[in-house]
Amino acid sequence: MPKKTVVVGLSGGVDSSVAALLLKEQGYRVIGLFMKNWEEEDENGACTAEEDFEDVKRVCGVLDIPYYTVNFSREYTERVFSYFLEEYRAGRTPNPDVLCNREIKFGPFKEHAKALGADFIATGHYCGISHEGGLHRLLKAKDAGKDQTYFLNQLSQAQLEDVLFPLADLTKAEVRAVAEQNGLATAKKKDSTGICFIGERNFRKFLQTYLPAQKGKIITLGGEEVGEHLGLMYYTLGQRRGLDLGGKKGEDGRWFVVKKDLRHNILYVSHGDESPLYSNACTVSGINYIPVPPDKKDFACKAKFRYRQGEQAVRVKRTGADTAEVFFDEPQRAVTEGQYAVFYDETQCLGGGVICGTDGNRL
Repeated sequence: MPKKTVVVGLSGGVDSSVAALLLKEQGYRVIGLFMKNWEEEDENGACTAEEDFEDVKRVCGVLDIPYYTVNFSREYTERVFSYFLEEYRAGRTPNPDVLCNREIKFGPFKEHAKALGADFIATGHYCGISHEGGLHRLLKAKDAGKDQTYFLNQLSQAQLEDVLFPLADLTKAEVRAVAEQNGLATAKKKDSTGICFIGERNFRKFLQTYLPAQKGKIITLGGEEVGEHLGLMYYTLGQRRGLDLGGKKGEDGRWFVVKKDLRHNILYVSHGDESPLYSNACTVSGINYIPVPPDKKDFACKAKFRYRQGEQAVRVKRTGADTAEVFFDEPQRAVTEGQYAVFYDETQCLGGGVICGTDGNRL
């Protein structure tokens, strides 16, 4: 019986490298596929695509597997980057990584992999998957600190079909150990952080090349003008740094962004008192349920409102096919419009949607 073929999305990092290694050890015919999503050549920032591709070639050489490259820059610009700019223009804080997974990695990438003869596709995401009874469930990773189901909350059942996640039961330390033991060039490579098309560059400077900034007033919730902001798009709720308000009220306490008024171009801040940042509920739209929508209109579960957060107990009240109100068991800090509310039970990710607004002072 011929071996099943798996096309692995190789990024040039240690996680996808080890995913390819494990699949080969499991008896699959493995093909590496490197995606280029950003065209800009910049020696000081952006995506280090050329260096990453060199690492892909080294890894594939050690594993003795074929590799290919594919350019999705046009699709990325149209489906991800344009949305990123639109959201910032509207005063929200988007998460392009979630959209990249839905619109690129499990879209055109998967189609390209199938054209190469793939029976399955695989990535180096820290999560698991089960394919039972015609349903595809997205499972939490063993390493809770690295679990990446948050970024996959928008994947449809069709996108999750024929997908493998080899790192489900490994911690990051174990992945690096496997890479080192097998002589992979990526074993000690630093993890990429932030948004790939910005890289190490100054975020404000990057954004300013695409969106004109408009300076405006910084005002306290009590109405006192305390400074000038550089453009509302540069700030997010709960932000402490970069406000240039040090010493305005002495050294006790810190300044926080608590609200953005797009209509009047005002940035509202609070000094020391974080209570304006807390809310008890939020509205969510564009909800994708995994594997299927729940039977109940009202259900309890856990949720995350940003990637680096522990799961929070909530009650979800469905208000439409893909909309809901989410009520928090405990008040939550800096729940931000444009980010994703992602739902969980004990073992799996139940899907998620975009945060549209919260109760309290910020609505």
